[in-house]
Parts: sequence; C-alpha cells; structure tokens
Amino acid sequence: MDATSELLTRDQVPENAKWDLKGLYSSNETWEADFLSLESQLETYATYQSTLGESPARLKQCLKFDMQFSQTLDAVYTYAHLRSDEDKTHPGNQANHERVSRLLTQYQQARSFISPELMAIPEETMKTFLEDPELEFFRFHLEKELRYRPHTLPKSEEALLASASEVAQSPQKAFTMLDNADLQLGSVEDAEGRRITITHGNLQSLLQNYDRNLRKNTFETFYKAYEAHQHTYAALLAGSIKKDIFFTQARKFPSVREKALFSENIPVEVYDNLIDTVHNNLKPLYKYFDLRKRVLELDELHVYDGSVPLVRDFKWEMPYEEAVEDIAQALAPLGEEYVNTLKRGLLDERWVDRYENKGKRSGAYSSGCYDSNPFILMNYHSDHINSVYTLAHEAGHSMHTYLSKKNQPFLYADYTIFVAEVASTFNEALLTRYYLGRELSREMKIYLLCREIDNFRGTLYRQTMFAEFEHRIYAAAEAGKPLTVDTFKALYHELLTVYFGEGVTLDPCLDLECFRIPHFYFGFYVYKYATGISAAYALAERVTQGGNAELADYLGFLKSGGSAYPIDLLRNAGVDMGSPKPVETALGKFTDLVDQLETLMG
Repeated sequence: MDATSELLTRDQVPENAKWDLKGLYSSNETWEADFLSLESQLETYATYQSTLGESPARLKQCLKFDMQFSQTLDAVYTYAHLRSDEDKTHPGNQANHERVSRLLTQYQQARSFISPELMAIPEETMKTFLEDPELEFFRFHLEKELRYRPHTLPKSEEALLASASEVAQSPQKAFTMLDNADLQLGSVEDAEGRRITITHGNLQSLLQNYDRNLRKNTFETFYKAYEAHQHTYAALLAGSIKKDIFFTQARKFPSVREKALFSENIPVEVYDNLIDTVHNNLKPLYKYFDLRKRVLELDELHVYDGSVPLVRDFKWEMPYEEAVEDIAQALAPLGEEYVNTLKRGLLDERWVDRYENKGKRSGAYSSGCYDSNPFILMNYHSDHINSVYTLAHEAGHSMHTYLSKKNQPFLYADYTIFVAEVASTFNEALLTRYYLGRELSREMKIYLLCREIDNFRGTLYRQTMFAEFEHRIYAAAEAGKPLTVDTFKALYHELLTVYFGEGVTLDPCLDLECFRIPHFYFGFYVYKYATGISAAYALAERVTQGGNAELADYLGFLKSGGSAYPIDLLRNAGVDMGSPKPVETALGKFTDLVDQLETLMG
C-alpha cells in the first residue's frame, strides 16, 4: 500500500495480510467459554483470603492459582484487544473488549488482598518462608512484591483502589477513540489534483513528498484537526495526569516519576543523566538542521521540511515480502535459528496484520500472550522506508517475546518495557548496518544516512524531549499548577525551542503536538526509547565485533524474560546503564553520521 491508496474495509483485506488469531482462539465461542470460566473462578480467590501467613504451602497454593488464572486472563484479554484494534468501529469487538476490561477490574479486586496479606506477614516469618523449598520457584516474584511494603495499603483500601482501575482508564480510552475513530484529519490536494485523505498511517509519507506546498498543507491541515479539539485533548491529558497523581499519593510515593521508575527498579539518575547528556550534545543536531536548510535551498527550515529526503527524486518502493527478506539478511549475525523462526512468523505463520484498513488502530506494536505466538500490528506502506524499519523494530519485540516464553515459565516470561526497547532498536541498528554495508550509489548512501540520523533524532533526541516534557508537566501538576490548554502549549513550546534551536522556524500549530502523543497516557514511558537505543547500539557493536560468547550473551538476554531486574539483565549482556556512557556513545554515533553526511553533500 502507498500513501495515495484508498483505505480498504476490514473484509476487503486479503487473508494472508491479516494476523491469524486461530492459534489463540479458534472462534469467538471458545473465547467466550474461557471468559465465562474465569468469571466463575473469581470467587475462588476469597477462599485464600486471611490464610496466606499460615504456611509456605498455603501461600504457594494461592500464588499457583493466581498464576494460572492470570495466564488464562492474559489470553482472553489479548484476543479481545487484538480484535478491537482490527476495527475500532466494530461494535461486537468493542463490546467484548469492554467486557474483558471489566473482568480485569474484577480480577484486580478479587486478588487485591494478596499484597496486603504478604506485607502483614512479619519480616522474620517471611524470611523463613522464602527459605522454604515450597516457595523456591516464587522467590524472586515475592522479593519484587515485598519491595512494595512501604507502599501497600490495608486490604479495604487496596480493594478500593482496584475497583477504581477501570474508571482510571477513561482518559486513555477516550483519547484512543477520539484519535483513531472520531477525529477527521482532513484532506489535501497533490500537484496532480488528486484529493488525498490524511490518516495517521500516511502522514509521514505525505511529509516526505518533494512538493513543499503539499507538505505545508498536510502539516497545517493535520494540526487544524487538533486545534478544533484542543480543549478536549487538554482535558483528557490533564485527567490522565491527575489520575496518576492520585494513585501516587495513595501509595505514598514522593512523585509520579519515582513511582514509575520504582516498578522496574530503575535509579532516578538514569532519567536525569539522559536529559543532561542530551542537553550537552545538541550542537550536532543543530548542525544537521543547518545542513538540511542549505541542501534544500530554503530561506527558512520548518518542521515539515524535516523528513523529505535530501536526494532529489529518489524513490523508495519495497513490498512487504521483500522487506522481510532484507530484515532476515540484516539479522544474520543473530544466527540461523533466530532468522528462520522470524521469517516463518512474518510470512507463513501470519504473525503480522500488515496493512491499514478503515477503523484500524494507528501505529504499530507487538503483542501476544504466553499461550500464543507473538502478533504484530502494522500499517505498512511500501513507499516509506520507515515501514521497513518499523517491521524490523516490532520483529525485535516479537522475537524477544518468543524466546522469553520458550525459555521462561509464565511467571517470569514477561520482560519490562525498559529492556523491550533494547531488543527492538537492536534490530534497527543491524538493518542499517546491512544496508550501509552494501555497494551503494552516492544517492542511496545519503538517503540511508539521513534515515539513520532521523532515527536517532526521533528515538534519542525526540523521546528525550518528550521525557523532559513529562517530567516538567507532572512536576507542575504536583506543585498544584492548573493544567490548561495554555499551560500544556507554553511548556511544550519552551522545549521545542531548546531541541530545535534557532535554525528551525517553529509554526505555532506545532505546540499542539503534545496532545497527539499516545504514550503520554502511560506516564514516564517514553524515556525508555532513548535509553533503549543507547543500550541497543552498544550491544549491536558488541555482537557484530565479537564472537560466539558475545552472541550468547545477547541471546541469553533475550531468553531471560523478566527473571531479573532490567539493569541487571543488561549488565549481564555487557552494558551498564547506571553510567551515562551508553548515551554518550550513541550521541557520538549520531555526530559521526552527521559528519559523514556533510562530507557526502559537499
């Protein structure tokens, strides 16, 4: 599909281009059976209440039941959310997603006694429990749980917080429906007089068009849609932030940021070092903007000029199947077994929902559950190189999931987001290495250098800007400042001026960008993209320049799932994220790329 294609309805998409969910549930009826079974089992939780401190054996029984229930619920929820994302306007799928969301809330309420009871067991008694062979399998799981002793409330209050979880999702759900189903992004006319409907999926392709009027009109038309709803978006984002503050204060954390980092045992210094290190290395980014302005022969460089290829009339066209072959070749350093498994998944086993259709969720992700293969949602466009990189990125997530599940039990198979972005960005690094290692024309090399530079710009610089915005807006809210449209826009504008510098003309409508970032509804998530690319490039260098031991370290990292804290997993793989060095190394790579581009451009 390309940027000018008319969107198909879901039933018009070829079967081989859709993900195959039959391995998860063969029909809605089998899904319904599991759903009803889970509903009937909820009452079993009550039989364990007030008994966890009786003995290690009793505690083990409860934890085992909870693990089995969670595993089935994971499958039920995954199927419902995947069906929902196929078409956000399908009433039956949306209804099932709402049903399973309610079940998730009921599950959280039913099991809400577990943490308070664990915390109520005296420390000396719990120490004895943890040394008992009955609980050997659950030891790390319990140790992670017990870290929350200072932040766990009495049973009645935990139940109350659990009952509020569904309502707490309202801002994020409303944003998703508004942004994906109801928002009309308008249309633009290209140089041939064709009318093109703007979508989240084709926006980037349109902004890469050589026709500057088309880029400008696309940019302004796109943001007019957000301007028309800016007060609603501001209210939704403010509601999400206030929700996070409520749960933070209820659990006695000093700030939302510290609560978010606590869950993965990430030191606050990792976050602060990222922002400080990027601030100290903005000059190469400004140099790149100046180079763009000169090459494009522009009096003013606007943000909508930031993605157009610097090689005139260079066309990119790569069908999905060809993209899979290139990705497989690029990932050859990871071994034949890794590559063959991935190829089967992307082509024959239909892990991927490939193309955009009406009502489909925008963007891309990798999902799945313990009892299924991974699933990848794509909105692939053959005329956009970012689609190839996005597929490689999501394939990194999926293979991380596949290897974790293959080598870890359910309880320890899930890895945290902090390490997830390492695996995905690692794949992107190898893809660039593969392309730049081929015999290339000057034009192709410039094109790929720009792609790599823009990847750094989007993943390291841009996500750090987002991370700084989150830190500052949450700090403002925690200090009692009102979260109005003007507050959001003013703060975001300040950061735009810092990260773009004096060489870029900032159109006023760009201040609205803060309202269209879905990740802001998952507080303090985006910094992990920036730390992830730093760790990924360090590991990619280590694997490609090393031997069998270095490869075994990396594959061991992928197989480890959540069996240790993320900082420890990365350290075992060969990267110390407690130091600013990985970020500095990545920024050094960015500087080198800009210098190479400058030399080629003359």
